Amino acid sequence: MLLKDIRAIVNESVVLSPENPAAEETNTNWFGAPPHERMGLSADEVVTVFEETAAVLRDQVAAGGHRGTATFYVWHDAVAGQLRCSVGTRKPSDLPFPVEYQVTEDLRAIVVEFLEDRAPGSIAWGELEPVPYPDDSDAPPGLTVWAFDLTPFGR
Repeated sequence: MLLKDIRAIVNESVVLSPENPAAEETNTNWFGAPPHERMGLSADEVVTVFEETAAVLRDQVAAGGHRGTATFYVWHDAVAGQLRCSVGTRKPSDLPFPVEYQVTEDLRAIVVEFLEDRAPGSIAWGELEPVPYPDDSDAPPGLTVWAFDLTPFGR
C-alpha cells in the first residue's frame, strides 16, 4: 500500500506559487505503514519509487511551464511515525521547516529509519534523549531531508 500511495502523488495537482508559499502546503503528503507492512518492504524498493515519482514530477513541472526553482523533498517525521514529502518553489537550503535540517543525498537512510521504526509515532521511555541547549556544540543535527531538483533541464 505504501508504494502505491507514493506513486499516486503524480496524479495530484502540484501548486507552485513562489508569491504564496502557504498555497504550496497542499503539496505535502504523509505516509504511514503498520509494522508488518514495513517489515515486508525493502528500503531499495521505497527509494526507487520515490526517485521514479520525482522524475515524473520533474516532467510535469516542465510541461506546466514553471520557470524558476522547484524542489521535491522527503523526510521522516519520527514524532508522527510517517514518511513525508512535499513540493515547493524553494531551494533545498531554504525549505519551510520550523527546525534545523540537513539536506542529504542519502534517501535510503531516511527510508531505513522509517522502515525500522517498530513503534511509529511513539518513543520508548528509555530512548528519550535530553533536549540540547542552543549553544550545545554536541547537539545532533536537526531533521534530515532528501531534496530533488524539479527544475526542468536546460533552464
